[in-house]
Amino acid sequence: LTPQGIVIGTLLGMVLHVRFSPDDRQVAVCAGNRIYMLSAKDEAILAELDGHLAPVTAAEFCTWEKSMLISVSEDRTFKVWDYSSGQLIYQSGVLTAAFPLLSLLIDEENKQIITGSAEGQLWIFSLISDHNYRCVAHINLKKEQEKFYNKVWKSGKETGEGQNTSKLCKTKNMRPEGSVETSLPILLIEHCDFLVRFHKEENISSALNTSYFWIGSSTGFLIINLANFELEAFLSFGDYSDLSIRFAGLCALARKAVNGKVLCLIASMFEDMIAVLEVNIAALMRTQQSDFLCRNKNSLSVVARCSLLTNSPLCKVLKKTMKEPSTKTLRVKSMVKDQPLVFHNKIKSSGYTAAPQMTMFSPNILKKNGLSKWKTSCKRTNKEYPLESSPPIKYEKEISVTCKPTPIYCIQYSGDGEMLACGLADKTVLVFNSNLTDTYNVFSGHDGAINSLGWSHDKKWLVSASEDRTLRVWSVCNNEPALILGKEKFHKNVRFAQFYFIDAFILLCCGAEFHLLSFHLDTTKDDLKRYKQRSVCKLVQKFPMASTMEITSLSAVNDFYSYIVLTAGSNRALEVFDLNAGCSTAVIPEVHTRSVHQICQNKGSSFSTQQPEAYNLFMTTAAGDGVKLWDLRTLRCERRFEGHSNRCYPCGIAVSPCGQFIASGSDDKCAYIYEMRSSTFSHKLGGHTESVINVTFSPSSPQGHLHKKELYCQEFPFPSFDVMFYFWHQE
Repeated sequence: LTPQGIVIGTLLGMVLHVRFSPDDRQVAVCAGNRIYMLSAKDEAILAELDGHLAPVTAAEFCTWEKSMLISVSEDRTFKVWDYSSGQLIYQSGVLTAAFPLLSLLIDEENKQIITGSAEGQLWIFSLISDHNYRCVAHINLKKEQEKFYNKVWKSGKETGEGQNTSKLCKTKNMRPEGSVETSLPILLIEHCDFLVRFHKEENISSALNTSYFWIGSSTGFLIINLANFELEAFLSFGDYSDLSIRFAGLCALARKAVNGKVLCLIASMFEDMIAVLEVNIAALMRTQQSDFLCRNKNSLSVVARCSLLTNSPLCKVLKKTMKEPSTKTLRVKSMVKDQPLVFHNKIKSSGYTAAPQMTMFSPNILKKNGLSKWKTSCKRTNKEYPLESSPPIKYEKEISVTCKPTPIYCIQYSGDGEMLACGLADKTVLVFNSNLTDTYNVFSGHDGAINSLGWSHDKKWLVSASEDRTLRVWSVCNNEPALILGKEKFHKNVRFAQFYFIDAFILLCCGAEFHLLSFHLDTTKDDLKRYKQRSVCKLVQKFPMASTMEITSLSAVNDFYSYIVLTAGSNRALEVFDLNAGCSTAVIPEVHTRSVHQICQNKGSSFSTQQPEAYNLFMTTAAGDGVKLWDLRTLRCERRFEGHSNRCYPCGIAVSPCGQFIASGSDDKCAYIYEMRSSTFSHKLGGHTESVINVTFSPSSPQGHLHKKELYCQEFPFPSFDVMFYFWHQE
């Protein structure tokens, strides 16, 4: 048929891109270095946007901002325009070294722009008003493609089903000698709504809302998950012998699928040829992700689903009660022994008492409150933690813990939120009361910086690990340790220690293995044997992590019964151990580009109730690679959080008791708060003078409580190298 229409523009030059406005009244035409705003009804140029230094390749209208247009160009930048006034709002820097930007898409749901270059690089920028067009993510599609091929080939090899997938991966990974590596130009970025319905049909549980996008390149179509920035599926033109087009110069997609099939239109790069493809997305996903679908049916769970096995290392110790030390007086034999002049167990005479004990090293800048005052000042009724609470963003106060520059390496609330412990680089452990005004106790005795702290479930004990290769268990009401494990027990530093299985065990990692210890704590004193340790600790079993030199992080739940222990090693892998079976159950390789320095589980608190499936979520973080959210049921990365800076120091992370927010430290002297369902940070909290290296949430309340007409918030303190606590509460 002869095309018929209305002429709206003539003599504009070489037109590379055309886009209608949301109300269909205007048309943006990219011709040369300029963008012409034309009327859709008659031949009239409404505005002319001039500023790019090279031909403009794509332009998109912002649907929620009136008169906003975004364009990308071969000058490797993107610009934000107000097309009604013709003014330039924002201009980015040069994004890539030598390759032009070819495609552009505005993600209306997440308020982001996505642009792709001719070398397979993808950038995502935030369009939220106070984010200043910051870069959310940078994806190298070539690397993601290689990772995807390796994963599919490995799964096909393990299941024995993947003849097609194994053939696909071998042809992609093994290029013949003398062949030239082709570039991966991104020609098209489009929404893929059908994949969400496919996951629901396959009963693939996902705790988060995800968005999927088609990426059209010269060699095929890729499907990207924008929640975790990973490749979900790949359709290669070279895999179809009856398709005459091997390299596409242009491509287009139908937005809606018909009977589960999507129509794809491609034009050849070198010939005058067009082809239409009918893609069955469900069949494509099943062939390339068979391992994921099978793994989902036999998923793991953090919450214990079955009773203890008879041969479980947990069961053996719990059934056998450890022999407690006898408190009876030792029998005196008839034979004469060398004894002191006064040999009673309890000496009451005035001339033979023990020398008064002196505290040699105690910070003189901190007050220590008595136990009676603690009991009277900390009694309060805790209500249920609101699941729909707002994050703490209003600055309240700051607390200096030392007068000298001393980093705070670890910080943790007790389960009831009434005590806050922090480990310092000056070898001491400080415990604050709920008012956060005075120091309740100071624990000194370690000969190195404190690596980790862990509260017991009953809040009576505190375990600490140090660089001096020792582990100590402290009673909250006493300054002396109830249990000391010395250097002779460990061949390397104890990097992490915590109570486990509702205070039945202690977990610690040392070198490339973690230890499961059973213990009995006894704080009774004998005047003659006051220096003899009465507490007992026994090694139950050691669990080595495969193919690693050192365990860099460990996490397990102590608030309820769970058999799962998560470990991360220097080999950048994450390993899941089932202590009920007493073995490793899963390994996730290459979790981050560097070693994971913290694993943070969604443990909730005793003041909040979440869905049982929510406890299967956990986070990992590594220097220079942001934060990743994982689901234990699928062993997949569900979402990535980027926006904070963690290139220099291992910045800590935390999840709120309601499971709605994630907090992260940062190198730029700020802390960031993310919503669990969004990859873009919602709030940026400043105030520190050095890097924020750890964060924590209060388990009891998202708001501060009133005390002596002053508001002290205990929701969100985070330590830094500037020895200051900063407390925030709801706005």
